[in-house]
Amino acid sequence: MSAPPDSRPRVLIVGGGFGGIACAKALKHADVDITLVDRNNYHCFQPLLYQVATAALSPNQIAWPIREVLRTQANITTLMAEIERIDVAAKTAYASGHALPYDFLVLATGATHSYFGHDAWAPFAPGLKTIEDAQAIRRHLLTCFEQAELSDDEAERQRLLTFVIVGGGPTGVELAGAFSEVAGHALRKDFRRIDPRNARIVLIEGTPQVLPVYPADLAGYAHRELTRKSVDVRTNTMVTGCDAQGVDTSAGRIEAATIVWAAGVQSSPAANWLGTEHDRAGRVVVTPELTVPGRDEIFVIGDAASIAGKALPGIAPVAKQMGQYVARTIRARIGRRSAPAPFHYKHYGDLATIGRNSAVVKLNALKLTGFIAWGFWSVAHIYFLIGARNRIAVAFNWLWDYLTFRRGVRLILGNRDAR
Repeated sequence: MSAPPDSRPRVLIVGGGFGGIACAKALKHADVDITLVDRNNYHCFQPLLYQVATAALSPNQIAWPIREVLRTQANITTLMAEIERIDVAAKTAYASGHALPYDFLVLATGATHSYFGHDAWAPFAPGLKTIEDAQAIRRHLLTCFEQAELSDDEAERQRLLTFVIVGGGPTGVELAGAFSEVAGHALRKDFRRIDPRNARIVLIEGTPQVLPVYPADLAGYAHRELTRKSVDVRTNTMVTGCDAQGVDTSAGRIEAATIVWAAGVQSSPAANWLGTEHDRAGRVVVTPELTVPGRDEIFVIGDAASIAGKALPGIAPVAKQMGQYVARTIRARIGRRSAPAPFHYKHYGDLATIGRNSAVVKLNALKLTGFIAWGFWSVAHIYFLIGARNRIAVAFNWLWDYLTFRRGVRLILGNRDAR
């Protein structure tokens, strides 16, 4: 299954997320043949998934067909398929029954939710990693309000209008702030038998502060803003159980129809495919050059990688920089040039929004909060969207929501599953 002597090197990229796309684009003018494989036909801008989940944006505004993203790149073939196994010795991956030989393999397969050994909680506490997740959460969120309007049982109404978010990192904080705005503003005048403003939003975090990796002053600001938005923030609180009726915590039981999991991640099965060392979260332990030890032709990047046992933040800039680094390495190898120095991640800053007029930003020594931080967060996210159409659409939606306090994507489609 080796390539003919006169053929170009074959680069197989698995995953169409930030890392995979960045690597493919950086190889646009390289003398290689690229195959990019993803189980979906689209690339999703994950930082804004929570806005789809809370009825602010529609999926097509934060996702684009991978073929469209790479349509001008002549040296790439895109396949919608799912990796089944990898024969490392034969340098061949198998996806949906097809053999895909490679000279260089780049695994950018991301991560999914981790329930820390309690996978039985998953049906009751969905996470937010895909567009399907976001649509299911939105459908469930809106259905809860509809069922509360129908119910004559006050205790059941209270349970239906209780929303628990597990995990006080950026995703959890952003979801809590958005849930509060949906209940307090967007739906405020839509119902007659219930007052959506009576909804209870609970944010549970196991450490002493929300946004654990942020400086204490920014985390404190976020905590105060969430409290001002009527979010019940519970730090130093551990989840001990989840079921269809609510959640058990170290501080007691919370009856709730909605639980959203934002507390942990588990890597893709990349380590199992390769039969190589991995950390506790399943991330492949790679060298500082992002290769699998003993296999210099295999690179693992993004959320699927742990560099010498140390994991980098699971954010888009990490995956992008890794993808670009791998592309430089491949170009150097095929050009018989010196390989680049070991990978070094350059961190530009941290951003998290808490809702309308409220966010936290840390750019090296610069710290911003409030409206200025919120404006910076908004501009940054619009800038990194793909395509002028999406930038304009998202900017217009946000402006409309800001002026009217309304959210325009409130249709309940598909199976209504409020418990």
